[in-house]
Amino acid sequence: MRLAVLGLGFMGSTHVAAMRGLPGVELAAVYSSDENKLAGDLTAVQGNLGGPGERLDFSGLRKYTEIEDVLSDSKIDGVDICLPTYLHDTVAVEALKAGKHVLVEKPMALDPYGADRMINAARRYKKTLMTAQVLRFFPEYTTLRAAIGNGQLGRCRFATFRRRCAAPAWGGWLQDAEKSGGGVFDLLIHDVDMALHLFGKPRAVCASGYCHTALGIDCLDAQLFYDDGVVEVTGGWHNAGAYPFSMEYTVTLDGGTVEYSSIGRPPALYGAKGGSQPLEMTPCDGYAAEIAYFAECCDTGKPALLCPAAESADAVKLMRLILESRTRNGAKMICSL
Repeated sequence: MRLAVLGLGFMGSTHVAAMRGLPGVELAAVYSSDENKLAGDLTAVQGNLGGPGERLDFSGLRKYTEIEDVLSDSKIDGVDICLPTYLHDTVAVEALKAGKHVLVEKPMALDPYGADRMINAARRYKKTLMTAQVLRFFPEYTTLRAAIGNGQLGRCRFATFRRRCAAPAWGGWLQDAEKSGGGVFDLLIHDVDMALHLFGKPRAVCASGYCHTALGIDCLDAQLFYDDGVVEVTGGWHNAGAYPFSMEYTVTLDGGTVEYSSIGRPPALYGAKGGSQPLEMTPCDGYAAEIAYFAECCDTGKPALLCPAAESADAVKLMRLILESRTRNGAKMICSL
C-alpha cells in the first residue's frame, strides 16, 4: 500500500519512522508547508515521547506543499493525516472523495459533527477510515485487554486511567482550544477511548478540574458510571515546564487487580486471594502495528473491527460531554451516545 503522510510534526515524524521496513506499506509521499521538513530535516520536531527529531532521507519520495496535489496523485492509495486536529475532518472528507483510504491521528475531529461527517464520507465513497487510537495497539494495553477480555477475572468494579505531562512547548496550535480542543481533550481522549474499547458506553459521566491555558494547566478528573462499576479518567497538562510524561492504569475486578505504570511498573496481575504475576507481553511498536493493521484492512476490504471509526467518533462525543460536565462544576450528565 502506497501511503502519503500529511504533516511532519511530532506525530507525522513518528508515523514516518514506524513505516520503515513495514511489510506491505510504502511511504510514497510527504506533505508539509515547511520546506526544511520536506528536505528531511526534522531536528526541530519535539514531542512528549522519545528524543529529539532527526534527519531523514526523503530523496526517493514525492514531496508536496499543497494537499490538493497529494489527493490528485493517482499513485497514492491512502493518506495518513497527522495535521492539527481542526483540519482533520475537512482533509479526511476531501481525501475520501478523491478515492483515498484515510488513517487520521487522534482526536478524530474537534466535535461530533466533524466525526460524523468523516464517517458518512467513508460510507459514501466506500473507503477505509480509521483513527490512529494507538493505545489499542500498545502491548501494555493489549495485554490488559487479553487479561480481562476472557471474563475469568469477573467484572470490572473500579478502574483508573491516568495520563499526565507538561503543557507542550511545541506546535502553538495545541495551546489554542479552537484548533486542538484543549489539553485535556487532546491528551485524555486516549484513555476515554480505552474505556469505551474495554467497557463500552457509560450510563452517565461527571467531571471536575481546572483550566488556565496561560499557566499551562488543563487538568481533569472524570468518572464514567457503568451498571457494575466506575471508571475514572484523570490527568492533563501540569504547567508549562519540565513535568515528565507518564501513563498508567489500575483495573480492579472481582478476581484481582491489573496495574501498569510507564514509570517502572510493568503490567501485572495482583490476585484477589494473594500473590502477583507479571502479564505476558509481546513487544512491538504500537505505531507500526496500527499502520500495518490499517493497511491490511485497506488491502483486504475488511472492516477495521479492532479500531472502528464509529468508536473513535464516540470518544470525541464522550470527551465533549465530560468537558461540559467540568464547565458545570461536576454536574452528572446522562450519556446517550
